[in-house]
Amino acid sequence: MLSAAAYRRFSLASMRTVLAALAPAPDGRRVPTIVFTKGGGVWLDEIAQSGASGVGLDWTVDIADARRRVGDRVALQGNLDPLTLLTDPSTVERETAAIVRAAGPAPGHIFNLGHGIVQQTPPENVAVLVETVHRESRAMRAAAAA
Repeated sequence: MLSAAAYRRFSLASMRTVLAALAPAPDGRRVPTIVFTKGGGVWLDEIAQSGASGVGLDWTVDIADARRRVGDRVALQGNLDPLTLLTDPSTVERETAAIVRAAGPAPGHIFNLGHGIVQQTPPENVAVLVETVHRESRAMRAAAAA
């Protein structure tokens, strides 16, 4: 709900400050971090440069386009529309597979809903989602290794 200038000043600047202040893990490695801004697709490039290891995407962002824009600079998390889980198993399977395929075979995709889960979500649809993510991810990794 912020203008671009207000987002940069009041949200992104604060996120950058927090990310910069995080201490490394005891073994010296950087602690993985993910930044999520609902509706943040318009600021994707700036968010990817925030210092986070990953960027969460809501369902309004085309994940294939996001990957083209940020390359492998950050991991991408997302981004199935949570209302898809209120449909039927075949729709859940189709839409879930589309997200996994659009994210591509390169490392750096964390499958997730684009923003929360609806209380009325049927558990069997969640099971279809999980099974589909596993199947599609394995198939993509196998194809990329061949």
